Amino acid sequence: MSYAVIKTGGKQYRVQQGDVLRVELLNAEEGASVNFDQVLLVGAGETITVGAPTVAGATVSATVRKHGRADKVRIIKFRRRKHHKKQQGHRQHFTEVEITGINA
Repeated sequence: MSYAVIKTGGKQYRVQQGDVLRVELLNAEEGASVNFDQVLLVGAGETITVGAPTVAGATVSATVRKHGRADKVRIIKFRRRKHHKKQQGHRQHFTEVEITGINA
């Protein structure tokens, strides 16, 4: 089974065909296919191809399953004995994609 390491949204992901992962928000409709061209590494069995910085001509194709927002993260800043408390919440947007193929 071949695998690849791709870079998207400032993060790196190790993917195989059939994987479902959540990446940073992509500008694509649900059901559309997207290609990731920043492939840093491709491995198939015992052979591994490492890019410098990317593997030339390698792409990873995926299908957008859905868009959404992650669970709320609560940020609390508190100073004891100073009558100071600050609360904030944040929900990160994401795109859920399913990997359909690795072209090396």
